[in-house]
Amino acid sequence: MPRAEHQDRPNIVLFMTDDHAAPAIGAYGSVINETPAVDRLAAEGALFGNTFCTNSICSPARGTLLTGVYSHVHGMTTLAERGEGQFDATQPSFPAMLQAAGYQTAIVGKWHLGHGGKSDPHGFDHWEVLPHHGVYSDPTFLTPEGEVQHRGYVTDIITDRALEWIDARDPDRPFCILVQHKAPHREWEAAERHRALYTDVEIPAPPTLHDDMAGRAKVASEARMHLRYLREEEDLKEPVPEGLTEREETEWRYQRYIKNYLRTVASLDEGVGRVLDRLDETGLSADTMVVYTSDHGFFLGEHGWFDKRFMYEEALRIPLVVRWPGVVPAGQRREELVANIDFAPTLLDAAGVAPHPRMQGRSLLPLLEGGDAPADWRDAVYYRYFEHFDLAHRAPASFGVRTGTHKLICYPGQGRPQDSGASAETHPEEWELFDLVADPRELRNVYADPAYATPVAALKDRLTELQTQYEDVV
Repeated sequence: MPRAEHQDRPNIVLFMTDDHAAPAIGAYGSVINETPAVDRLAAEGALFGNTFCTNSICSPARGTLLTGVYSHVHGMTTLAERGEGQFDATQPSFPAMLQAAGYQTAIVGKWHLGHGGKSDPHGFDHWEVLPHHGVYSDPTFLTPEGEVQHRGYVTDIITDRALEWIDARDPDRPFCILVQHKAPHREWEAAERHRALYTDVEIPAPPTLHDDMAGRAKVASEARMHLRYLREEEDLKEPVPEGLTEREETEWRYQRYIKNYLRTVASLDEGVGRVLDRLDETGLSADTMVVYTSDHGFFLGEHGWFDKRFMYEEALRIPLVVRWPGVVPAGQRREELVANIDFAPTLLDAAGVAPHPRMQGRSLLPLLEGGDAPADWRDAVYYRYFEHFDLAHRAPASFGVRTGTHKLICYPGQGRPQDSGASAETHPEEWELFDLVADPRELRNVYADPAYATPVAALKDRLTELQTQYEDVV
């Protein structure tokens, strides 16, 4: 069935959050909070259940969103502050391509791809972005005219600024705005109105909260991502009570951590709701494609951890919800394997713009329209995390492949940096294999199990094929 004329060049509103894990979204089955606005998008559109990032850390993921290529291609393999060079925002990106096709384009909120020169946002008619991670209270924004400080709470301000731009745009041309929130990034500072939220509630803990990481790779088990590494003043907001056992302290830390995290999510969801309401009030909803996602996943106490970086499911999986009236059937759930390299080609396809030849993802439009997946749809997602033993988390570099049933992860033998506080000796190469059907929580590493010799060999071959396909040399 052909699309209506206005659907060939829809307006696009893309929400990208920072560290918003799918298990903290009602539509993804959350048992710890409610997100009515994001849930509304899912009910009125499509929810993707198997969407994955390709490098679970902020700057690389944001570069991939813009360019549709892996981080080794767009050049931002680690964080902007620690990369060899900052992001070249003048390289081909979907906002610049939409702009060239007549779209009004804007970005408000988190950028985290460096700033100054070629690292400033490019391809946007309007931009105002946070420096680095930004702050929750009274944030400063970078603009083409210089720095501007706004008083108030960052999530509310980003929403306000996005709505002001939408209201002031040229009504005769389609628009694309990226609303990129800081929340729910560490240190999880809540808006005043939400600081008492969940005070008298016991948040359910994940079944793997007390996982001892037995049998997993040694470099993974030694990462400084356990809840015991959360800082009392900045992260937990109060000192740990005296006299707790190790198990009791983990549970206490989890409650403090998850409540602070969810308080920032509450403001985030309210902001999404405000934008949806404005689209309704101005008659724009029918002509607008709305996308909700995050840069990567996040550990919400699973394995006793916080943060991301690893290829384990909680950090790898990201939310993706898309509403597009008249094109996307309401209430649809898709389980095909999707990667964040697919976002740029999809948005361009929706606007009738051909993807750039170097883009490595593919359009999700055939899935969004409710049809069967193309016969050649991907059977695996390739992942690579470059940052090796960062000072704060001591997470190792890794790469691997995730299929619909298995996950193979390699931690290559590399030297530990002298300034990491760890030994400078080269650690041995380690592998993990998880049977996601039999062991969805990834508690049993079966790499050395003779019964899995055939899957190991097949997955190693597939891994090599994907590295060749994406031109990644490890």
